[in-house]
Amino acid sequence: MYTLKETSGVWMAHDESGTEPAGPVRRMARAQRREQILAAATRAFASSGYSGTSLDDIAGEAAISRVILYRHFDSKAAMYRAVLDRACVRLTERVGDDDFTAQSIPALLHAASADPDGFRLLFRYAAREPEFRDLTDGLTAASAEIAYRNLTRLIADEAWARWATQVVLNVATEGVIAWLDAGRPDPEQAARRIGAAIDGVIDAARRAL
Repeated sequence: MYTLKETSGVWMAHDESGTEPAGPVRRMARAQRREQILAAATRAFASSGYSGTSLDDIAGEAAISRVILYRHFDSKAAMYRAVLDRACVRLTERVGDDDFTAQSIPALLHAASADPDGFRLLFRYAAREPEFRDLTDGLTAASAEIAYRNLTRLIADEAWARWATQVVLNVATEGVIAWLDAGRPDPEQAARRIGAAIDGVIDAARRAL
């Protein structure tokens, strides 16, 4: 059985039976290692939550030592914030951050499917952690601004437009998470169903009931 040991900055594979080293193991590039750690941390945090996840859990998930972990992150809080930043960037790359179109809900489903743990962390778990509410509140505020700008084109009453903004955002994010939890059935049908629910909210905001 081989184990890894670091000698003079070079990782070597050693046979535990006492034979000669098998040879040097190539180091992973720093950016690649950071991505590996963040992906592992995303899985660990989504599985056990922030308080229930230790640095040892993350090191085990990434199959690295805590020494390597600390070369990239000096605390669990710094790592969690980096995980949320990464999830936010990946979401924005897939969905955009400017306008709502007919492709916005399908794009949101695609983004959630590509990174389900990151999506759940952003929209379900992180909001429960007071230490990180600034990030999730910022994401919510930015999403609300875009939604409100689009909804005011359809809803004349400002108060009801603001009401619809909050409800639409909840319908979209909770609808996508429910879709993930249900095993990701037909994404085209899911997009139509979530879209129909959003249309219902808009119709209710526009009417005099």
